[in-house]
Amino acid sequence: MAAFSHHFDKTSLREYDIRGIVGQTLHPADAFAIGRVFGTIVGRAGGSRVAVGWDGRLSSPELQQHLVAGLVASGMEVVRVGCGPTPMLYFASYDQKADGAVMLTGSHNPPNYNGFKMMIGKKPFFGKDIQTLGAMAAAGDVVMTAPGSARDADVSEAYIARMVQDYAGGAKTLNVVWDPGNGSGGAITERLVKQLPGKHVVINGEIDGNFPNHHPDPTVLKNLEQIIARVKAEGADLGIAFDGDADRIGVVDGDGHMLFGDQLLVVLARDVLKSHPGATIIADVKASQVLFDEVAKAGGVPMMWKTGHSLIKQKMAETGCPLAGEMSGHTFFADKWYGFDDALYSGVRLLDILARSDQTLAQMRAALPQVLNTPELRFNCDEARKFQVIEEVRGRLATEGAQVQAVDGVRVLSEDGWWLLRASNTQAVLVARCEASTEAGLERLKAQLVRQLEASGLEAPDFSGENAGH
Repeated sequence: MAAFSHHFDKTSLREYDIRGIVGQTLHPADAFAIGRVFGTIVGRAGGSRVAVGWDGRLSSPELQQHLVAGLVASGMEVVRVGCGPTPMLYFASYDQKADGAVMLTGSHNPPNYNGFKMMIGKKPFFGKDIQTLGAMAAAGDVVMTAPGSARDADVSEAYIARMVQDYAGGAKTLNVVWDPGNGSGGAITERLVKQLPGKHVVINGEIDGNFPNHHPDPTVLKNLEQIIARVKAEGADLGIAFDGDADRIGVVDGDGHMLFGDQLLVVLARDVLKSHPGATIIADVKASQVLFDEVAKAGGVPMMWKTGHSLIKQKMAETGCPLAGEMSGHTFFADKWYGFDDALYSGVRLLDILARSDQTLAQMRAALPQVLNTPELRFNCDEARKFQVIEEVRGRLATEGAQVQAVDGVRVLSEDGWWLLRASNTQAVLVARCEASTEAGLERLKAQLVRQLEASGLEAPDFSGENAGH
């Protein structure tokens, strides 16, 4: 056997996945190496079956062939579930009793990107796991070549049926616009809505790796302009949008207002807490204080946790939490579902809540306490320096006697509200956010943040954009 050794581009091995620019930092040889090493890891853990799915990007068909070849060469039985949303691949890992799963997807990145999200057993494969995979590839630490196999399995019908099972509904008939954004959730969405009551319109349902209509990130208001216009034109109750691989959800109400991830989580949490009184509800550190307060009011125990879908899933499993969410639109149901982030399923559960409610989604949103926030501010900071800056800020705040939540970076509480500074796990940037109940209070929080950044020798972020009501 020829010796195997492979070196990945250092920028592609990220915290939560392996991702890069196709033809520049990500190549077919990388896909084969991922299969070869991941298959080795699964095999050494006593497993033998790996489920594989891919998104609708132009590079995905070729890359998946090389990925499957690497897995087969490691002796794995590969179950190809085809082109579809990431959560369908997660579902397939349960449905097909897989020991591991790999999703080939560039998520919400531009069309020339692609990447790999992995699960081992039913747990996320991330952080040190990904670094270990890179080191094993470089060292040629793989099992002897063994003849595995590959077969196709269509789990789409079972996936759709399982989602619809959790729609109880009520007397209200809903009018809904859906926008999969030409991402890999399109075909499943078209089929799903035919099994739901009410009127449903799907726009941008054709899977197209060029993303001709708008960038597939539903947390950016510009990308929701098309669905907002269609919701108004149809007189719809709401609109539901997905990112490129349909694991993140964006929602607009019947008045055309975008619901932030934490506002959506309030609506979902109130319903879940009716059947799980006193349960823990997890949200990431970027979420509004309104979310944590509303969860407590509804009888839940709010928990603030680190940003990152893999970290949230891990914490959910530890705590037995039935529901969690992130500002980025990742929403995780362990109530009736499997605990993974699934935008399609979250959409079904939201419709179920609205069909049983005497309030519209617009009324629910309008009734939430109104606060002012900056948008999420991201600014460059050297990879070697970003965590150091957070420690410097934390040290100064401790000396000042500030009230700090240090779950992920620093979230500083004051009478005005709060400000956050954290280091991104995936990029050479720092992330900042401020929230207050008044304009004057927000300006004071911004000034505190700027002062800390300047004390660490950094330029202040650009606050020129309008503050968002929330």
